[in-house]
Amino acid sequence: MKIEIWSDVICPWCYIGKRRFETALADFAQRDDVQVIWRSFELDTQAPRQRPGTLVEMLARKYGVSAQEAAAMNARVSGVAAEIGLEYHLENARPGNTFDAHRLLHFAASQGLGDRATERVMHAYFSEALPVGDRAALARLAPEFGIAESDALAMLESDDYADAVRADEARGAAFGISGVPFFVFDEKFGVSGAQPVEVFADALRQADAAT
Repeated sequence: MKIEIWSDVICPWCYIGKRRFETALADFAQRDDVQVIWRSFELDTQAPRQRPGTLVEMLARKYGVSAQEAAAMNARVSGVAAEIGLEYHLENARPGNTFDAHRLLHFAASQGLGDRATERVMHAYFSEALPVGDRAALARLAPEFGIAESDALAMLESDDYADAVRADEARGAAFGISGVPFFVFDEKFGVSGAQPVEVFADALRQADAAT
């Protein structure tokens, strides 16, 4: 069974959806037969490498709400994340352009390290204030998932894997994906959003029965 997951590394619901899906997969009898492929999706393709100000200020501008309302939004999603064992520190988050992060994840995937890299980059952004658009900061993470920092930086300073990111985005658009996370099971059906664990468990059983 092949499961493709479109997500962005700065999407708080994507990390929650990742963990909920993994929880369901861990209890799936045929989990060893499941191939998980991470696909790139950029929430904002025009974002600068590093946004000025805080995440609260960015959300307030984006949604036309007060800083207090934006902070409350962050608090709500952080509470949901905590329920599944994730520790968000969105007050320290440093959002920016995620294109290079996605290229790094493709580089990792080419070496069989995609799952480890995706987890590490997401954790770094949500919990450790990773400046997600900073190539040097991304490269410093690489040894933690099995790639030399110098190799990661050299790749990031090139144009490598740019086409792979664009191909993922084109594939997602062809499926009609406009929001993430989005899970595609064997190209037959999709699950949209950070659904409860039980929904992912049902989807796994449904996909297995269809094979």
